[in-house]
Amino acid sequence: MSKKNQSKRLTSQHKKSQGVVGIFGDEAKLHDMTVGKISNLVIQQLEEEFPRLSFQYKTSIKKEEINKALQKIDKQLGQTLFVSNASIKPDGGIIEVKDDKGNWRIVLVAEAKHQGKDIENIQKGKLVGKDNNQDLMAAGNAIERSHKNISEIANYMLSESHFPYVLFLEGSNFLTETISIKRPDGRVVKLEYNSGMLNRLDRLTSANYGMPINTNLCKNKFINHKDKTIMLQAASIYTQGNGEKWNPKEMFEIMLEISKTSLQVLGSEIFNQITKSK
Repeated sequence: MSKKNQSKRLTSQHKKSQGVVGIFGDEAKLHDMTVGKISNLVIQQLEEEFPRLSFQYKTSIKKEEINKALQKIDKQLGQTLFVSNASIKPDGGIIEVKDDKGNWRIVLVAEAKHQGKDIENIQKGKLVGKDNNQDLMAAGNAIERSHKNISEIANYMLSESHFPYVLFLEGSNFLTETISIKRPDGRVVKLEYNSGMLNRLDRLTSANYGMPINTNLCKNKFINHKDKTIMLQAASIYTQGNGEKWNPKEMFEIMLEISKTSLQVLGSEIFNQITKSK
């Protein structure tokens, strides 16, 4: 059977799935649920929908493993390692599926980052800054640390045709619309989404080549330029846009969709397990 037909069969199975039905219950109301816990719910759902596939959850990948993956592509790659036990630990962990050859392949890597407490501070009437006389705090650069994990996973998955890295952003440094927040004394403070002082989204979109945010970019994009074909591994970046916290159920749905996209791309390499014993 062709890879195209196999992919269609996977899609058909997805449509029959009940999705998030029955998996959340009261937990959907827990706005402080960690992305790691949501990843574990995702793997439970995948095991339910694809009982013939084997999934596993990991909290980290060693740099040594990343280097070995690079060396399989080209012996000149993956040569440098100074700290033997160095590793990366995405806060949402890593979900993998076992392919027909017994190899574990990544289907989801998730992280959630909060940066910018301006909304909370204004609502509490708290002033900030050196002299505690400002409504807004200039955004920091902590979020840029996410680039390291994204780059490391991209190296590890350089031989793949998918890149299931999803980054959830929340906080006043990731606004996509201008909002107004009222202080306890009644004064209204406006947060401009396009303020260079606040917005840090442009410092992250290099991880998706400036493609749209709030979009599933799991399938690698292949572009032709002159005599070259270039493969782009783009992180899927999601933000609430208005500074609100993420609803765990919404995160779950996005993470599940990206995981299923990974399975579609892997298609022929996991197909025998899906169809065996039928």
